[in-house]
Amino acid sequence: MSKLSLHHITRLSTLKENAPALIMFHGYGSDENDLFSFASELPEELFIISARAPYPMQPYGNAWYAINFDAEMNKWNDNEQALKSRDLIATFIDEVKATYPINKDNLTLLGFSQGTILSYAVALTYPEKIRNVIALSGYISPEMLPDDIETKDYSRLAFYCSHGNVDQVIPVEWARKVPQFLNALSIKNTYKEFPVGHGVAPENFYELRSWLNKRLEN
Repeated sequence: MSKLSLHHITRLSTLKENAPALIMFHGYGSDENDLFSFASELPEELFIISARAPYPMQPYGNAWYAINFDAEMNKWNDNEQALKSRDLIATFIDEVKATYPINKDNLTLLGFSQGTILSYAVALTYPEKIRNVIALSGYISPEMLPDDIETKDYSRLAFYCSHGNVDQVIPVEWARKVPQFLNALSIKNTYKEFPVGHGVAPENFYELRSWLNKRLEN
């Protein structure tokens, strides 16, 4: 599907209307097919949408924002692109709610790596649009958050956050700052680590699925 702001693929829910929805956001250099491999193992009542990031990479893959390197291999994010992607995702969420037979008040974001960084940014900027966030192998980037974060209502939000404790791409120390950040905003959250690198261990997947199932029942 590409008639909405972001190209995406879907898995229909067993419910004909008012289905809980899950939107997936892949990592840097990947595409919409990556996380979609989880779809068959997730609850049948979920309407699943997997989105493709807007910036094509060469020779393949896509990014939510560019990561630039200097001669010493220091890297930095293109925050202007990141903010554009954050707001594009917010628009896409509105389009999804208007287009598909889903429950507009029961939307979950699931991100991996760069997709997680954007999921944090979207949820903390537009909390009224989202109910749950599953944040895998990412971190919160303050540069992508709004200035009025202290005044927003986060009472409906809940986060499941996980990270590999030997992650060679995004240091686990960055992820360990997340619970304190969310707690300061009185946001419900669960944080777990697994003995893997930059990926999702089977135990991690089973745990996030269980967490999501409980959230869908509430």
